[in-house]
Amino acid sequence: MVNAWFAERIHSFQPSVSKESPSQQRAHHPAPGTPTRKISASEFDRPLRPIVVKDSEGSLTFLSDADREIVPVRGGGGLEGDRCARLLELVKDVSSHLDVTALCHKIFLHINELIAADRYSLFLVGEDSSNRKFLVSRLFDVAEGTTLEESSSNSIRLEWNKGIVGHVASTGQPLNIKNAYEDPRFNAEVDHFTGYKTQSILCLPIKNHRDEVVGVAQAINKKCGDSGAFTEQDEKDFSAYLAFSGIVLHNAQLYETSQLENRRNQVLLDLASLIFEEQQCLEVLLRKIAGTILSFMQAQACTVFIADEDSMVSTHTLTHICEALSLCVFLLRGHDNSQINYMYAQYVKNTMQPLNIADVTKDQRFPWTSENPAHSSNQIKSLLCTPIRNGKKDKVIGVCQLVNKIDEVSGSVKAFNRNDDQFLEAFAIFCGLGIQNTQMYETVERAMAKQEVTLEVLSYHASAADEESRELQVLATIPSAQSLHLLDFSFSDFDLSDSETTLATVRMFVDLNLVQNFQMKYTSLCQWIMSVKKNYRKNVAYHNWRHAFNTAQCMFVVLKSGHLQSYMSDLEVLALMIATLCHDLDHRGVNNSYIQRYIREHESQRCVFSCTYTVFSLSLSLQGNQILSGLSLDEYKATLKMIERAILATDLALYMKRRGEFFELTKNNQFVWEDEHHRDLLRSMLMTACDISAITKPWPVQKRIAELVATEFFEQGDKERQELNIEPIDLMNREKRDKIPSMQVSFIDAICIQLYETLAGLSEYCSPLLEGCQKNRQQWKCLAEECEKGLVNGLV
Repeated sequence: MVNAWFAERIHSFQPSVSKESPSQQRAHHPAPGTPTRKISASEFDRPLRPIVVKDSEGSLTFLSDADREIVPVRGGGGLEGDRCARLLELVKDVSSHLDVTALCHKIFLHINELIAADRYSLFLVGEDSSNRKFLVSRLFDVAEGTTLEESSSNSIRLEWNKGIVGHVASTGQPLNIKNAYEDPRFNAEVDHFTGYKTQSILCLPIKNHRDEVVGVAQAINKKCGDSGAFTEQDEKDFSAYLAFSGIVLHNAQLYETSQLENRRNQVLLDLASLIFEEQQCLEVLLRKIAGTILSFMQAQACTVFIADEDSMVSTHTLTHICEALSLCVFLLRGHDNSQINYMYAQYVKNTMQPLNIADVTKDQRFPWTSENPAHSSNQIKSLLCTPIRNGKKDKVIGVCQLVNKIDEVSGSVKAFNRNDDQFLEAFAIFCGLGIQNTQMYETVERAMAKQEVTLEVLSYHASAADEESRELQVLATIPSAQSLHLLDFSFSDFDLSDSETTLATVRMFVDLNLVQNFQMKYTSLCQWIMSVKKNYRKNVAYHNWRHAFNTAQCMFVVLKSGHLQSYMSDLEVLALMIATLCHDLDHRGVNNSYIQRYIREHESQRCVFSCTYTVFSLSLSLQGNQILSGLSLDEYKATLKMIERAILATDLALYMKRRGEFFELTKNNQFVWEDEHHRDLLRSMLMTACDISAITKPWPVQKRIAELVATEFFEQGDKERQELNIEPIDLMNREKRDKIPSMQVSFIDAICIQLYETLAGLSEYCSPLLEGCQKNRQQWKCLAEECEKGLVNGLV
C-alpha cells in the first residue's frame, strides 16, 4: 500500500516554486531573433541523453527511443512502531518536492529532528561530460534555523575518493567518527577558514533504488549526549530516512535532468528559428550563426568556413569582446593565426569528421605548429572543428571552428569537452540546412538578376540592321590607314564622323590580315562592328564607342608601328583587337564601386552582374555577326579565353596586382617570348596601356579627353549625393575640380610612367607613348601649380 501511495504521489507531481534567478528564467524565453543567450554550454556539462544519434540506417537524427522514467519509491523495511510512523510522515513531506535544492533543505530539517546535530552538509554525485565523477554541495554548513537562501549560497566541489565525504561516496559505506582530528581523511582547512571546530562526524551515503550512491549526507557535532558523539541509533535513524530520501532525491534529479534537456532542446529550437528566419543573405545568416554559437559556447573566436570546389573560404571570423551577452559586440576581422585555422578546417573538410584538440602546440598533424610554438601559442590553445553538411549529409559545405574555450570562473583557456562536441555537432546540422537553403535562394536570385539584366540588355541593344552595315560593305569606299592617320601614336578621332570610325575599324582588321587569315566574311565583319558600336550607350560622356575605338586604334599602332605584330601570333592579334573594341560594352557611365553601393543602399539581393562579356558573347553569336566561324574548335576556345583575360586585364586593380611581375621580368631581361605565361602578362599590360592611352596624346587632345572623363565622373558624384546620400571622392566631386590637375599628375606617376617605360624598353618603337605621357605630366604639373596659386580653376 505504501509503494502504491508513493508511486501515485510521484507520478502526479507538481514542480515546486523555481529558485532560479530572474536572469536564468529569462534565459528560458529569449527575445525573438536575439543571437545571444543568457545561458551557456557549461550548464549542460553532465551526461545527458545524446543530442544527435544514428538511426537504424546510420543517418544522424535528433529522435531517440530512450525515455526517462520516474522511479516509483519502494519501501524500506525494518522500521516499527512510532519511529516507523514518524519516518513515514517525514518521507511523505518530501515526496512531492522536485526542486533538488529545496528538497535537500527539507531533508536536513527532518534529519535535525531525528539526530539533532549542529551542522549539516549534503553533497550530490555529479559527472561531467567526460564521465569523471565528483561531489558538489547542494547545501553546505547548514545549521538549525538556516533559511534555504542562506544555505544554498555556497557551492563546494570535492574530488572523488578524497576526504571523508569522498571515501563514503566511493565505498558506499557509512562513517561515524567521534574525533575528526584523529582521522587522517579529515581536512581541517575548512575549520581554519570558518573558525568552526569540528569534533564528531556522521557521514552516510544516499542511494537510489539501484543501490547506487547518488549523494552523501554529513552531520557534524552531536548536540546532546554525554560523549558528544553520534550514537548507533542515530546512525540507524539517519540511514533509514536516507533510504527513502535517496529515491525521492533520485527522482528529483531525473526531473531536473529532464528540465535541463528541455532547456537544451529550446537552445536548438531557438537556433533553428534564428536560422530559418534568414533565408535571403548568406552573410547575415553566417553572422547570426557565429554570434549564437560564440555566445553560447564561451569560445574566444568562432570562424565559419564555406567550402568551394577545391578549398575552404573563410567568410566570417567573429571575436567575442564583451562579457555582457545582452550587449555583446562582434568584430569581423582576420587573425594572425588564419593559416592554422585554414589548415585544420581543410583537414576536417577532407576527413568529414569533427576535430577536438586540447593543445594545438602539441598536435602532430601539422608539425610546424609544434616546432614553432611561439607562432601559435599566443593565438590558439584549444580548437574545436566540426563539418557542416548539406541536407543530404553526403557533402561538406562548410566547417564551423571554435578557438580557445574560456573558463567562466578563472577566465583562462581550457580544452573543449565532449559536451561542446555534441552541441557543435547539433548546431552544424541546423547550420547546414540554413546555409544550403540560403545558397539556393541566392542562386535563384542571381539567375533572376541575370535574366532581368539580359532582357534589359536585349531590349536596349539589338544587332545592327542590314541597312546600317551596308555602307561598310564596299571595300573601295574604305580609306587607307595613312589617310586616316591610324598609324600615328598621336591619332585623334575628334575630326572623324561616326561612320568614318566604323570604316577605320574595318581598315584595321584588313591591314592586320585578320580578314584574310581567318576567312572572315566581309559582310559578317561589317555587321559585327556595327553591332558592337550599337552596344555602347550614346548618353555616356567618355566610356562610349569613341573610347573603344581609340583603344583599338592604340592597339593597332602598337602592333604595326610599334613592331610587336611580328612577335604575336595571328590568334593573339585577333583576340587583342576584339578585346579592345569590346572591353567596355554597355558601360553605364558609373564604376563598379557605385553599382555595389547602390545595390547595398537599396537592400537589393541582385548580384553585381557585369554585362560586358555577356554582350560580347551575344554580339558574336547573333545571326550575321559570326566573325569567328572560320576558326577550328581549338582555335575558337583559345581565342575566347584570351579575349576574356584581356577584357579582365583592363581592371586597374588586376593590373596593379600583375604589373610587378612583368616589370621585374623585363628589367632583368628574363622575359621569354616562348613562355605562354609571359605572353599572357604582356597581353594584359598592352590592354591597360591602350585603355589609358589618352594620357599619351598631344596636350590639346589630352585636355579635351580629360574634360570628358571629368564630366562622366562628376555625373556619378552627383548621383552619389542624390541617390546614395554620400559625399563623393575628390575625383568625382565637381566642387573640387581644382584638384584635377594634381590628381592627373598622381595618376601618371602611379599608373602610367612605369608601364610605358617598360613597353619602350621592350620595343623602342613604342617610345612615343612614354614621351607623350611625360610631356602631359609637365602640362598637368604646371596647371596644378596655377590652381594652387588660384590663377585657374581645374581644367579651365
